[in-house]
Amino acid sequence: MEKSYVIGLDYGSDSVRAVLVDASNGNEMASSVFYYPRWKKGEFCNASASQFRQHPMDYIEGLEATVKDCLKKTEGVLTPQQVKAISVDTTGSTPVAVDERGVPLALMDEFANNPNAMFVLWKDHTAVEEAQQINDHAEKFDINYLQYVGGVYSSEWFWAKLLRTLRVDESVRKAMYTWVEHCDYIPFLLTGGTRAVDIKRSVCAAGHKSLWAAEFGGLPPNAFFSALDPLLNGVTDRLFTDTYTSDQSAGTLSTEWAERLGLTTEVVVGVGAFDCHMGAVGGEIEPYYVSKVIGTSTCDILVAPKEEIADTLVKGICGQVDGSVIPGMIGMEAGQSAFGDAYAWFKQILLWPVKNLLADSGILPDGDLKKVLDFVDDQVIPQLGRQAEALPVTATSELALDWFNGRRTPDADQTLKAALQGLNLGTDAPRIFRAIVEATCFGAKSIVDRFINEGIPVKGIIGLGGVAKKSPYIMQTMADVINMPIRVHKSEQTCALGAAMFAATAAGIYDKVEDAMQAMGQGFEHTYEPRPEMVDIYAERYLQYRKLGIFVENIKE
Repeated sequence: MEKSYVIGLDYGSDSVRAVLVDASNGNEMASSVFYYPRWKKGEFCNASASQFRQHPMDYIEGLEATVKDCLKKTEGVLTPQQVKAISVDTTGSTPVAVDERGVPLALMDEFANNPNAMFVLWKDHTAVEEAQQINDHAEKFDINYLQYVGGVYSSEWFWAKLLRTLRVDESVRKAMYTWVEHCDYIPFLLTGGTRAVDIKRSVCAAGHKSLWAAEFGGLPPNAFFSALDPLLNGVTDRLFTDTYTSDQSAGTLSTEWAERLGLTTEVVVGVGAFDCHMGAVGGEIEPYYVSKVIGTSTCDILVAPKEEIADTLVKGICGQVDGSVIPGMIGMEAGQSAFGDAYAWFKQILLWPVKNLLADSGILPDGDLKKVLDFVDDQVIPQLGRQAEALPVTATSELALDWFNGRRTPDADQTLKAALQGLNLGTDAPRIFRAIVEATCFGAKSIVDRFINEGIPVKGIIGLGGVAKKSPYIMQTMADVINMPIRVHKSEQTCALGAAMFAATAAGIYDKVEDAMQAMGQGFEHTYEPRPEMVDIYAERYLQYRKLGIFVENIKE
């Protein structure tokens, strides 16, 4: 029997990754990464204002480059005719304004350099005021339209970003037909869609970020939004009612995209989803295990059978949606707004003298300077980890809060700030780094505790992503803090692999995604067990973390 292959595309914050895998066993035949060139230059972003935008051309160029590269790497091993399906995952909520044809406004000449016409990246927090207004507004209604998104709406999500965009940019407001998530746009693009009304919206994005719920019959009514702001009047008419799970097909490759990629028009394109949701599948999630995709931020996914959850609603998370992860199960999402980003912030602080003073000194030739910069950049975090791991942990050690980019869960509040406590003249870089590591792990524990306290048991943690695979010190600390074992998945690209599993299901190679997961899963490479001698001291420090958090929240108010 001829072998079948599928492609998974994973759109992250900095790059897009493609994997071409054997649909029978999940073996990776080829992979490719494309770093967004405009994003890498910092174009259209303003970190001090929490503005993070991405140009659609970064996504489109990356799509073409990575898929073609994978096919080139497998020439002579497989034929394009053997590639049966493509599915995509993306960050989210990362929406964009499109016209009636479904074309992002930034692809038009008059909007080519307008950040408001581009994709509003998940970590863009320019809409904190709009999010608070949505939260206040929702309290006026008999129906709680926030009940399936944890009861708190975030500035990272669909409606807050839409309202902000409509308010600040009249030109975009007039040109926009509708508002579309990144994970829904790419399948529409690949299938040659020409009408925005035909975009298949994923239940993943719709349920977790857009307030869509089957129990409401779809989105909240127009009256809810028009009363919030007249600028939203009629917007729901140009959005959607129906949603789709990611085991379904969005169509097949258009002639244009088949030619551009070197594939056939018989390639099935699956309905998209968010990266962490497909990543949980790629990481072989099980009911009541928290699948923690750890990167610049974290996304924590838990699935449970519908009949066991019944009417339980978990407060302060990023929603619970039927079929958002595995069709037929309730998918629950939580996460931390900064994880790897917290370490990256500290690294940039430490690198400032090297990048600025040394670069301007003229002491080193340019070639040698680059070598020094690259070496320090590559080694600083691993070395800090080794030094921090050797330090004794005490009740009076330096303490930090992990809210460098606000707090996603529990209880979203993007206006909150990080903090450091207990500094003295003996505090050095490894001690500050340890405090930040502990803070990110305490933040992870607060999510697990919220599930448990709301009646959802947690059996253990599955670690996915670069930090999970490359940072034993961080993962061991997390196991000690949470007091649960953490299994780390083998795959380097669990999100892309999960997308490939959904592609295989959408193409009919498997009847359900659980079958694809079983056949294509790569297993686990390591388990971190809690160290009994560390559990008690971290439990004490976790209480200190909670007290510091309450103090900082009270200062803000």
